[in-house]
Parts: sequence; C-alpha cells; structure tokens
Amino acid sequence: MHIAVVGTGYVGLVTGTCFAETGNQVTCVDIDANKVARMQAGEIPIFEPGLDLLFERNTRQNRLHFTTDLQSAVDKAEIIFLALPTPPGEGGAADLRYILGVADDLSRMIKRYTVIVDKSTVPVGTSEKVHAALARHLSEDLFDVVSNPEFLREGLAVDDFMKPDRVVIGTSSDRAKKAMQHLYQPFVRQGNPIIFMDERSAEMTKYAANSYLAARITFMNEIANLCERVGANVDMVRIGMGTDTRIGKRFLFPGVGYGGSCFPKDVQALAITAEEFDYDFAMLKTVMGVNERQKGVLVDKIRTYYQGDLSGKTIAVWGLAFKPNTDDIREAPALAIIDRLLEEGVRIQAYDPEAMENVRQSYGDRITLTETAYDALDGADALAIITEWSAFRSPDFDELRSRMKETVIFDGRNVFDLDEIGQEVQYYDSIGRHVMKNSSRSDQ
Repeated sequence: MHIAVVGTGYVGLVTGTCFAETGNQVTCVDIDANKVARMQAGEIPIFEPGLDLLFERNTRQNRLHFTTDLQSAVDKAEIIFLALPTPPGEGGAADLRYILGVADDLSRMIKRYTVIVDKSTVPVGTSEKVHAALARHLSEDLFDVVSNPEFLREGLAVDDFMKPDRVVIGTSSDRAKKAMQHLYQPFVRQGNPIIFMDERSAEMTKYAANSYLAARITFMNEIANLCERVGANVDMVRIGMGTDTRIGKRFLFPGVGYGGSCFPKDVQALAITAEEFDYDFAMLKTVMGVNERQKGVLVDKIRTYYQGDLSGKTIAVWGLAFKPNTDDIREAPALAIIDRLLEEGVRIQAYDPEAMENVRQSYGDRITLTETAYDALDGADALAIITEWSAFRSPDFDELRSRMKETVIFDGRNVFDLDEIGQEVQYYDSIGRHVMKNSSRSDQ
C-alpha cells in the first residue's frame, strides 16, 4: 500500500519505518526542511533502539521516503497517518491546531478516496473535528477518519509496533475497516487482536490505558514513601504484590515520579476532558499531585542529609532522560530535581548516555555535562541516580571512591541491592527502603 505519515517525531518516524518494513511504500512528511534533509541523508533525528537497522534497510530498498511536500505524498497515498504534536495548551487541554491545520490542508489536496488516521494522542471527539475540517472543502465520499491510537514505549517502540499486544482501530466505516485490517494484518500473525470499535471509544482507550499505568506507578510511590516510615522494604512488597496474577509485575517499580511525552500530558488531558463533561475525576487529580510531589523526594533526602544547607555542595547526577534507552527529556524528573538543587546553590555535574545534547540546549553552562559517568563524580559531595540506565547498575566502586569526596549516594530508582551497596559506600538512601550506613568505611 502507499502510506503517508505526516509528522516525524517518535510516533511518526517509528510508524512510517515499521510500515515500510512490511513492504509498504511510505512517505514521511515534515515541515522542518533541515530535519527532512538529515533523514534523506540517512541520519535518524531521535534515539530509539533498533530503529536504525530498519531505517537504513528501508531507505536503501527505496520503500521509505522523506519530503516537505505534503501534496506529493497525498497524491499517491491510500492511507494518511496524522502523527502530529498535541502539546498541552492553555489550561492543559491538548492543543489540536497542528492536526486540524493539516486536515484543512488535506481537504484541498485529496482527489480520490483516502483513509485519514489520527495516530496522535487526541481527546475524545477529535475524529469528529478532523472530519468537519476535511468536509469543508472535500466531498464526504472521498474520505473516512479513523482513530488508531499508538501504544509505543520509548526505548521499546520498534518491538511494540512490530509485535503489538493489540491494535485498536476506531471507525464506523466498513471501507476504512477493510483497509486498516489489510494494513495491520502482518503485525498480528501470532494471534494478537485487532480490536475494532467506534472512534470515541478508541480515543478514550489511549487515555484510559496511560492514565491507569500512571496511577499504578503513583500508587507504588505512595507505598514506597509509607514503607520508609513503617520500616518495610518496598522491594519485598512489590514482589509480594506482583506475583498476584490479578495485579501482575509491571509498572510497580517506585522512584522519583513518571515523566516523558505521554503520561503527564495524557493524565492531564483526561482530567480536563472529565471537567468538560462535568465529572470530578478525583483519582486523576491525586495522581498528578502525588507525581509532582514525588519529584521532590530525592531533594528532600539530600537536604536532610546536609541538615538543610546545600549551598556550595557539588552533586553528581547520573541519568537525565525521563527513562532509559531514550534521549527524550520531556517532563523528565531529573530536570525538576536539578532545578530545585540549583535553586539551593548546588553545583551540578551530570551525565547521561544519550540525552546530553538535549540537556545542553536547555541548560547551557548552568550545569556541567561530563564525557563519562565517572567524570561527573570528580570532587562530588554526593551522587544522585535519577534514570536507571543499565550502565549504572554495576559501577567500579574503587573508581567511585577515588573520585568522590565521600561515597554518599541518593538513588531515585533503586538500582542497587541493599546488602551489596552497604559494603561499598558510606551512605546510601533509596526509595522505600532502609537507609544503609557504613561507618566503618572511610574513603579519604
């Protein structure tokens, strides 16, 4: 099939590349000429494990193309995916100006029947707004609007797309249903379902799924905070809960809060949708409030250790992306923590395997970004671990001791085993677990 994907962010680029991988002719469209030129030259503008292999293969085999010319992509396309930004607008509601603007453009370009697919995360009722925008200048027998929400995890997006748990498609059109069934069939050959439903239910499904996962994380963060007060170990609690088949093991790891491009925005958007329909979704308000508070937990621990005076301290930070295996720093807890530490006069030396350039653009010379994780430790009073990259799980503790003033660690992701870390450092404080102190170890 001939596919057009409008927008080449995480969702758009992964979507276009994976559709090309199953033999389709895909043209990705973006208004950023520099970005398009980079992709035409073989450069991937995002970090996503596994994407580079598919990108290279499908561009080389002439199935994946990039352009700034929307009309040229539309002329051949049987299906057009809208993978455009929906950032929080005024008041936190999803801003639909990009999607509706492109829909208006398409209404003047489409000459034959085309399926228009909302791939972006959009509020309930968006498909109707897109339909109305298209119908202003386009006969309704020349298009159908479909809601096809994405469920991609950054860092695992290629696997999630190629082997989806399910594909959700919202459409009331038999013609569009047949086209989407044909397009997605190669991805569900092992039997995972393609679920057809109405457009509004499909739109709600995405928000409901992300908000529920955010609520699970938030619940475990609350449990972890309580574990610290009652003297329990959240690791044991998590295992005891997760082995219950009614609960499951995933999204039960406590930390310093969720971030990224999806959970914060989607939870807020669903809460606003509830308000628009005069429903008090109290649980979502609590989730947002607890998550914001959780970002301050590590700062509180650091402040308590230094008896309220952080001025002049040097803190090493390991991990800047909102999660491992991505360079995405949108709503990253690390940035909220760094901002609070800077306000208290702390000097920050930071390292992340992939997100350094994005952070450099945001902070300039306000923090020091280092070449290696160990370089961030030079002369540091303490280390804060904020993103659980695998590279941080087995450090050389001799190197760590030689570089830091004291081996004091505040672990926001519980990357170390308590018994093992207690033998290696002077002080270790994590989330929902006992503080480990080793008075017998002197590192200087």
